[in-house]
Amino acid sequence: MPKPYPIGLFWFRRDLRAHDNAGLHQALRQCEQVHTVFVLDTDILDPLPRQDRRVDFIVQSLAQLDEALRALAGRAAAGLIVLHGPARHEVPALARRLGAQAVFTNHDDEPAALQRDSEVRTALSRQGLAFHTAKDQVIFERREVLTQTGSVYGVFTPYKNAWLKKITPFYLKGYPVERHASALAERPEGLREAPPSLEAIGFQPTNLGSLRLPVGLAGARALLDDFRPRLEAYQRTRDFPALKGPSYLSTHLRFGTVSIRELAALAHQASHRDPADTGAATWLSELIWRDFYMQILANHPGVVTNSFKPEYDAIEWEQGPQAEAWFQAWCEGRTGYPLVDAAMAQLNQTGYMHNRLRMVVASFLVKDLGIDWRRGEAYFAQQLNDFDLAANNGGWQWASSSGCDAQPYFRIFNPVSQSEKFDAEGRFIRRYLPQLAGLQGAALHAPWQARPIDLQAAGLRLGADYPLPIVQHDEARQRTLARYAVVKKTP
Repeated sequence: MPKPYPIGLFWFRRDLRAHDNAGLHQALRQCEQVHTVFVLDTDILDPLPRQDRRVDFIVQSLAQLDEALRALAGRAAAGLIVLHGPARHEVPALARRLGAQAVFTNHDDEPAALQRDSEVRTALSRQGLAFHTAKDQVIFERREVLTQTGSVYGVFTPYKNAWLKKITPFYLKGYPVERHASALAERPEGLREAPPSLEAIGFQPTNLGSLRLPVGLAGARALLDDFRPRLEAYQRTRDFPALKGPSYLSTHLRFGTVSIRELAALAHQASHRDPADTGAATWLSELIWRDFYMQILANHPGVVTNSFKPEYDAIEWEQGPQAEAWFQAWCEGRTGYPLVDAAMAQLNQTGYMHNRLRMVVASFLVKDLGIDWRRGEAYFAQQLNDFDLAANNGGWQWASSSGCDAQPYFRIFNPVSQSEKFDAEGRFIRRYLPQLAGLQGAALHAPWQARPIDLQAAGLRLGADYPLPIVQHDEARQRTLARYAVVKKTP
């Protein structure tokens, strides 16, 4: 049976893998020949600093993707076309140049991506070309998991229960791209260049190479292989930043160098094979959180700028010079609370922050310093290697109690007790705040309470070598309860 389209174009975006790729599979099945492209989109790249680990990650991953596509096709000329410019212009122009009848890609429900795709669809339509998109980056998207009344879930636990009830092996099955790889087309002359270097697109190398973040398809595979034997211990180790507990796959999930179906299938099968395997069940729950936040963004795009719970937009946040000084101290890890400062040092130095610490530092910014959650969200968006709008927004709104959370607003993390509980020996703190390495016991978690003799023995001068607390937690907690009281008064 002939395929609907003689020539198709598949557009890679946040799905940088040649295996188990829904949109690529669809293109290969529907087209006699399929070209592939990735656009280094200047609409996204131009506002970024010239050193950005995420751009570095993408560029290195593109080289591996190009190699994987050529290996699949069995022809060196059948690799990845990489363009540099506004994707909204480059994709329709390339489709026209290739003589394609259709463009295929995978869904992206971020508002800016939807606007870009709308422009691309319009431009293609004017050329008489089709535009097809597929679900790839989540297990369930948009309105696939609904309440009994047909509405979108706004609280995680009921969503998770419905997700688990709906899941079957069908949803976890990978797409057999390899079976149809013969349709991968050779690139025309003039489009056979290797993916560009960072310098070629105006960026500079970063410290990505010195971090424990292997890139691309090979990096994702290495991390997954490393995590498999640790999966059973995930529930016991995931909250302790000094332990090797997480999978460290979040950046690979963000850019699609690993398939969410493969990860969810691993967790789901392990938890069903052994109900006592709390590690697999807990990790699966984290993957479901990812689906949850993406369906929130898809159905409630207003959360990008406003609180999910509208009454929380009545809160008056701290303003003025003192609030600015506090915000800068938080960004730079100078709050005087060791766990907060160590976490921010980790973020600034590596682009990574442990999930438990994301909650601690977010709670501190919003509920100790009284600063708008949107400012913290924006700072994380600049710094995180794994920045994903849906998850970042959802996490910050969870921390500020303005989002999808069943807990009341008076949940306020105590940064000292969190430190004592989750970094009891201070291994994480000492790694990122070496000036505190000489402190022992409780003094490491609250240096301002240390005895002068202990500070002297540690060679530490508070206010010089390490700052005094910029706020007192107990006093800040009372201010937060008063600030949030407006929520109760809002109709």
